[in-house]
This record gives sequence, structure tokens and C-alpha cells, in this order.
Amino acid sequence: MLFGYLDALWNILLDLSPALLLGLLLAGVLRVFFPEGMVRAHLSQASLGSVVRAALIGVPMPLCSCGVVPTAIGLRNQGASPGATTSFLISTPQTGVDSILVSAAFLGWPFALFKVVAAFFSGVAGGWLVNRFTAPDAAAAELEQGEHWRDVDNRLLAVLRYALFDILAAIDLWLIGGVLLAALITFAVPADYFASVGWAQGVGGMLLVLAVSLPLYVCTTSSVPIAASLIAAGMPAGSALVFLMAGPATNVATMGAVYRALGARVLALYLGTVIVASVGLGMTFDFIIGGTTVVTGAHAHATRAWWEIASAVLLLALMTYLLARRLRRRWLPDRDRVSDQPQLTLQVEGMSCQHCAASVSQALQAADAVERVDVELSSGRVQVWGGDLRRDRLAAVVTRAGYKVVDAE
Repeated sequence: MLFGYLDALWNILLDLSPALLLGLLLAGVLRVFFPEGMVRAHLSQASLGSVVRAALIGVPMPLCSCGVVPTAIGLRNQGASPGATTSFLISTPQTGVDSILVSAAFLGWPFALFKVVAAFFSGVAGGWLVNRFTAPDAAAAELEQGEHWRDVDNRLLAVLRYALFDILAAIDLWLIGGVLLAALITFAVPADYFASVGWAQGVGGMLLVLAVSLPLYVCTTSSVPIAASLIAAGMPAGSALVFLMAGPATNVATMGAVYRALGARVLALYLGTVIVASVGLGMTFDFIIGGTTVVTGAHAHATRAWWEIASAVLLLALMTYLLARRLRRRWLPDRDRVSDQPQLTLQVEGMSCQHCAASVSQALQAADAVERVDVELSSGRVQVWGGDLRRDRLAAVVTRAGYKVVDAE
């Protein structure tokens, strides 16, 4: 029994790793060579064009549903319209360059490309509705932060660091959980099981999947193996699409953040768009091409190429390194820290994942006079070391990053 589960786990890793590693590399390239500051100027108008551009920017970005909130709020603070912000919020977490490649590896290119179209369409629809049914207002003008990537001499190093420490470190624990759950489904649920269960078919199955996925945090990349396992067990591909759209796009924390940042009306339009678009596009997918979806992982086994094995070993090594690094920082603090330098402690609200912590740390480290930043995600405490540190300036940096300083000492 244990051997069967481990075999399923290993096969899922072999399917996942090559596409994920390539996606991480592409995400780093996007970040380094296409910085956020270059695109913010194109999102300020309350027009369909701004909404479309926001969706086009958001679709390839590899951000999770909680990680996208501070980025979207940052765009809003830089002058993006509410509609463009909503379009970015809806389209971004549903997919990304890493998720697209992983989806193609597990579910085939027709499913992966349809998911991209679904993310774009739902983002544009939500942004248009917000522009249509909310009053336009002026976004707060903020000072631009310099792109610290431009100061990095070795661009390749910047790409690799961003891919490892900002993207993979933000999703590795969720990735592990998703792969473990996918292997359990693959091992425990017989092939075509859901095909014989009436409630799992049609609109009823989609609504059930929707009710489960809306309040929960689902990482877009790590959820793909779960969806592949469910399809292999007989669940309609349209229901899996609902899961892959609604799950990454929303969770309880995201809903609260959208309400605080954009208001109740925008939140209602945001949720309504996700619900209607996911079910409607799920039905459309089943009607048009659902029957052609082929799961290449999950219950399938084939002769493995050397590069698949090498990719899986590399991914395991990287995640082991990140876990060891996290434990070391938690239990073995840096003894070389200069203790006589001025220190400030900020209590930051709104951080809910490792990507959030990385965003706060990255923003503060780019500020003048800051030499070191330690972020404790569980408590929201952020410690800053440096020279001439000022609370108000650091609090403003955190606010521009999309978070809130509730206390400073």
C-alpha cells in the first residue's frame, strides 16, 4: 500500500517538475526585464483598454490569490483605476507562466490554453463591470520606488534569485500539500469513479466544487495535479476548470482585503464575476472540448526521460533547501547581526503567505539606509536594521507595497 502511494507520488513529481522549473525561470525573466514600474502608467484610465491591459499583464504573472492582493493594491496606489485593479485581481491568480506549462503537462494544451482564455475573459468582464457600476475616483498618487533589479549587475543571478526566493519559496509548502493530496487521490480513487456518481456530473458538480473552492486558499500551480487526479477519477473537465478558476482567484483572506481596499460594491462584483464566469466557462469547456481532455499524469505511467528525473531531483533539492533555510532562520538566528545598530519593529497587517512576507521584505530592503530585514509571518512582526531609520518613511514603504502598519515601536 505504501509503495503504491509512493509510486503515485513520484510519477506526479516527474510530471510536474520540468514544466514548473521552466515556468519559474520564465517568471524570473518577466520580473527582471519587464518591471512593474514600466506598466503602471498604462492602467490609470477607467476604460476598457486599461482593463484589457491589466488582464494581459496579470495572466502570465505567477502570483497566488493572497500574493496578488498587495501587488494589485500597489498598482491602485500608483494610479490604476478600480476596474483595472479588479481585472488584475481576477485574472492573475488563475494562471501564470508556471501554471500554464504545468497545466499543459498534466491536462494537455487544449485545457491549458482554454484556462488562459478563461482567466483573461473573467478578468476583463470583472474590470468592465466595476468601471460600469462604480463611480470613478482618483487613486492616491505615490512616489515611484526605484527598480532595484536595475542595480543588479548579473541579470541571470537576479532571475534565478527571484524564481527561487520569491516564487518557489512562496508556494513550496502549498505545492508539497497539493502533490501529496493528488497522490492520495490517484492511489485511493479508482479510475472513472466519479463517472458513475450522479451528483459529480453537470452543473450540480460544478456548484459543489464552487462552494468548496471559493473560501479556501488554492495555489494555482499546486492545484493542477489535484485537478488532474479528479479528472482521471471521472470528474468532468468542466468541474475541474471551475476548481482551477474559483479556487486560486478567491479565498477568505482575499475577500477581506478586497473589501478593505476597494469597498463592498467592488467585492460583490468581483465575487459575482468569479462565480458566473467559472461555472459558465466550465459548461462551455465541457460542451466544446471537454471530451478531448487527456490526463497525462495521475493514473498514467510511461517510460521516463532522464530530464524528467533530473528535474524532479532538482525540484526536491530546491524545496529541501528552502525548508532548511526556513528552519534555520526560525531556530538559529544570525549571530553575526550587528546588535548596536538602530532597530525598528513594525507590526504589519495583511501578510498571509511567504510571498506576502517576501514582498514586504523586498520593499523595505530597497529603502534608503536599510541593511537588514527580518519578517516573522506568523506574528506580523517586521524587524529592520540600518543606519538613519525613520518610522514614518518605512511605514510609507510598507503601505506602498500594499500592506498596513498597525503599530510601530
